[in-house]
Amino acid sequence: MSTTEERASAQKIFLLVGMIILVRAIMSAMLPLSFDEAYYWRWSQHLAAGYWDHPPLIAFVIRLGTLFFGDSEFGVRFIPLLLSVAATWAVWCAAAITLKNDYAGAVAALLYNLTLMVGTEALVATPDAPSMTASAFFLVALAKVADTHKGYWWLIAGAAGGFALLSKYTTLFLGIGVFVWLICAKDQRYWLRSFWPYLGATIALVMFSPVLMWNAEHEWISFERQFSRISQGELTLRFLGEFLGAQIVLATPFIFTLSVIGCWGIAASKELRNSHAVLFIALVIPAILYFSWHSLFSRVQGNWPSFLYPMFVICAAVAMRWVLPGWRGKVLRTAQITALPVALIFTMLAYAHALSPLIKFEGTRDPVARLLAVGYTRLANDIDAIRAEFGAKAILTTGYAQTSWLSFYLPSRTAVVQINERDRWLAEPSLPDDLFEGPLLYVTEEWRDLSPLLVERFAVVELVGSLERQRRGVHIEEYAIYYVQNPIAPVLD
Repeated sequence: MSTTEERASAQKIFLLVGMIILVRAIMSAMLPLSFDEAYYWRWSQHLAAGYWDHPPLIAFVIRLGTLFFGDSEFGVRFIPLLLSVAATWAVWCAAAITLKNDYAGAVAALLYNLTLMVGTEALVATPDAPSMTASAFFLVALAKVADTHKGYWWLIAGAAGGFALLSKYTTLFLGIGVFVWLICAKDQRYWLRSFWPYLGATIALVMFSPVLMWNAEHEWISFERQFSRISQGELTLRFLGEFLGAQIVLATPFIFTLSVIGCWGIAASKELRNSHAVLFIALVIPAILYFSWHSLFSRVQGNWPSFLYPMFVICAAVAMRWVLPGWRGKVLRTAQITALPVALIFTMLAYAHALSPLIKFEGTRDPVARLLAVGYTRLANDIDAIRAEFGAKAILTTGYAQTSWLSFYLPSRTAVVQINERDRWLAEPSLPDDLFEGPLLYVTEEWRDLSPLLVERFAVVELVGSLERQRRGVHIEEYAIYYVQNPIAPVLD
């Protein structure tokens, strides 16, 4: 392909990427929040330097978006949407720098936006959105280090690394990957004798230090929560298969194939194995080794490797330009031809099903109904009507998903209090002493009814109703409503 043809093709890709991001913006305004998004939105109401589950950046990101668009779905997702645009630009730049070709950068940006991982995680407001963006800019800075040999790019890498750590703890593996890169790339080893990489690492550490201090003040509760996931269960291949299958789906099958072929090509080919290309593999290897080891004992959630996708798609872009002989060439050519249309179909089908079910699942077997608050606005209105009827001063829950959804969707914005797992709400102010003295409601999914906890703590616990959540007339789950009064023991764990 000539330079003129590449430039014209890159412009078409630019328009296609813009259309995909526009569709994502429309979806962000139309879809109800997931329970995790509502959870992080509640964090944003009480900003802190740390929380039980994750570092604090997502809370600040959501707070900024709601300043512009209020406490709405689009307000919660506005900044993550902008971050997806920034991440796309960074992937484009990183690929163009390392592969020495602007068209390859455009292809990488398109592949990035067509993966289901990015199509979902860049749509919703979770820690993955800022972590993927920080990872992409981290990659750009390191590509500039390799390309220009100028030390100040290490400072930018340090800042990007700091934002990554403020998003998710697992992005620490990117720092380990840098060390692997400097060891493996002979022409970059001299940086180990320079102060620049260490100054960049210091910047990241300084940015992360408020999280360290918050954890120190709270008995390292967040670190304990995350590192306790390193399971000591029995050895099994079940979760490893789940992990691999999830990545094939989330990357989409043929982009995943291209990524694997690209990584293999960089490792095996002398022509491709330069300090720029080795960077992609070096940044990915530590995290992949950890996730693979973890999956031998316990489940690895599909979104955990999301921050590695900027590197994955550039490896796929490498394979898009490669030619192989024999049967391997046929496999590669098939993946090259089908990767983009198949990924686009996957993404459009996922979005269409999110808006209106293409297949009607009963109950929570539908992942959209399980994860998103579909049908919850009506449910919240009905719960609020019962609350008003009994004059309840607050609503009690025993699950963070219901606590978060009710907090966001309850019209009256009545206080919603989870009586267990109180560590989730450390950033919130102390509750009024008289809050539990008046009439209260307890709301729970029927399948996880923990009303015996309430019986131990209140003199009156009476079932007063049952409500159903539906998705376009299809049953999702039932909710039990209890009238609660007169505490006889401490209410909160």
